[in-house]
Amino acid sequence: MKRPRVLLADDHRMVAEGLQSLLTAEFELVAVVEDGRALVEAAKKLTPDVIVTDISMPHLNGIDALTQLKKDNPSCKVVFLTMHCEASFARRVLEAGASGFVLKHSAAEELVMAIRAAVDGKTFITPALAGQVFDSIKHNPSEATDPVATLTPRQREVLQLLAEGHSAKEIAATLGISARTVEFHKYQMMESLRIKHSAELILFAVKHGLVTV
Repeated sequence: MKRPRVLLADDHRMVAEGLQSLLTAEFELVAVVEDGRALVEAAKKLTPDVIVTDISMPHLNGIDALTQLKKDNPSCKVVFLTMHCEASFARRVLEAGASGFVLKHSAAEELVMAIRAAVDGKTFITPALAGQVFDSIKHNPSEATDPVATLTPRQREVLQLLAEGHSAKEIAATLGISARTVEFHKYQMMESLRIKHSAELILFAVKHGLVTV
């Protein structure tokens, strides 16, 4: 029987090496990448059965990478493996179309199950958070679970790159827009989030998992 093909994205090399040993026992590991933009490119090129990624990834976070992939391939299956243990993060990835949410400290017990579930068209949520996630959806079915959801995909891209220390000129070159447009997005974000200083904007990005620290 053909083994499911898995693409792994994690920017921590030691973690990625440990996951490779776990995954190759049951799956065909087609590639390992270290940032969100490389993830999008590799997924489009290799068309894996399941993608395993973290939320906080350099250049483009995992959730926005998923959003981009879903535009081209609505059936793509992504399992998130992360240190973020808040139910709000789990709900956010599910609303973006993820197939699974696993905590890194539970990877040995749960990751393989989550990938198998994704292959079968099912959704896996780590039992440690499942109850909280379902309660959140039940009691607040249409409520945005965190302020990040109020930002546009482009604003989130700009915010992440700003938080990673890139200048407006560098961000403009990366995204194919003008430096003035970058500054406009920054201004719009600060207005909508009611943030007065650039430093607060960076702290917001860190708090909500858009960048690693």
